[in-house]
Order: sequence, then C-alpha cells, then structure tokens
Amino acid sequence: MGEKKPKIGRLYGVGVGPGDPELLTLKARRVLTEVPVIFVPVKSEEDRSIAESIITDLSPDVKSKITRIILPMLRDKKKLQEYRQQAADIIWHHLSQGKDGAFVNIGDPLLYGTFIHVMKTLQMNHPEIEVEVIPGVSSINAAAARDVIPLASDDDNIAVISGNKKDEIIRNALENYDTVVFMKVNRVFGRLLGILEEMNLKDKSIYIRRCTTQEEEIVRDIDLLKGEKLDYFSLLIVRK
Repeated sequence: MGEKKPKIGRLYGVGVGPGDPELLTLKARRVLTEVPVIFVPVKSEEDRSIAESIITDLSPDVKSKITRIILPMLRDKKKLQEYRQQAADIIWHHLSQGKDGAFVNIGDPLLYGTFIHVMKTLQMNHPEIEVEVIPGVSSINAAAARDVIPLASDDDNIAVISGNKKDEIIRNALENYDTVVFMKVNRVFGRLLGILEEMNLKDKSIYIRRCTTQEEEIVRDIDLLKGEKLDYFSLLIVRK
C-alpha cells in the first residue's frame, strides 16, 4: 500500500463586512470560530487592521488565532508581488500542516479584495488547495443602505468602476448607467468633481467614507470636499 498523502487544510476567504461587527454573517462567524488560524492583512507592522477590529470580540480565543500578514499598498507591481508571495508562503505553511485557515477581508473578498491576489498566487504554486469564499456585505451595499439610496430598480443599469479610470470611460459610464458607484476616489476626487460638474450631476452625487463605523461620514454637498484629503475607504454614488 502506498503512503497516505498528508491532508492539506482548506483556505476560507471570509468577508467581514464594511465595519459594523453586527453585519458579519452567521456563516462567517461560524468559520472564524472554528478555524485554528486567521490571516489578517495589514499595511505594516504598526498598522491597525479594520478587519481585525471587526472580529476581535467574536470569541475569547480569536486574538490567539490571528496571524498578521503584511500587504502594503504599492504602485511597484514587482515589489507588490513579492509581498503577495510572502503572504502565500505564510498561509501555505499552515495549510500544509493540515490546518484550515481563514483570510479575512473587509467588505466582500471578491470585490476589489486583497484576498483575490493572495488566492491567485497560492493557486499558482499549490493548485491542489481547496478554497471556499464566504461572501460579505460590501461597502457599496452598506453605503447605499446608510443613506437609503436605491442602487438599481426595475430595469435600471448599474456600474461599479474605479475612479482611476480615464475621463472617457468615466463619462461613458455616467451617460449610459442609471447608477454609477466610484471606488478608489481618494486620489482622483478633484478630477471626478470636474466631470460631474460638467455633466450637471453634482447634485445627484453622495460621498460616503468608512460607512457603518464610528468614523462614518456622509456628504451630500460634494463641493465641500474640494481640496480635502480624502480617506482611502470612501466611495461616491451617483444616482441619476
């Protein structure tokens, strides 16, 4: 008889929602309570993770199960991939010992999630890994709920795009969709504001930062944000 292959742990990508711990799903709670190790992405060793703050009070032993993984926000793609590879190696170290692990991601893991890149890197190196994703409440849904903005109704069309896109793509989305949600607006807000002003859509726009957290801010007069340093965890909803 051949040797039995060692069991490989399952990797869970767990969406923990936008910030309010009460928006954590029942399945996410169960998985995070059961797994022996929880991977928390942080920008640096000193950084405080929003995802970690959401799950801290889940159970008495959560803190002891957490392994922080450094995944900084870099423009250098080569350097960024090095960090993703390091993250994948850390996760594999635990999975290869037969331990299940959960990688926590604010919002939903498959919507602009850090988890996507780490998962792809892991699967390239270890295609045998079993991955299960636990969806979470996205910042888009949470932001719409906080200001009671319908995202789409009846035959409406909705677009979700990065604010980093070219002006032409942004204008096209605003012309052809009933609702447009702009993510990653903090560095390009001035440019977006100019386009919205040009298209007479400023009064149809709402800015939301860190929705459902204690730092939440909702701004309906977006002119007030001109020249301000905006939060990375913010978005803009334009509902025509």
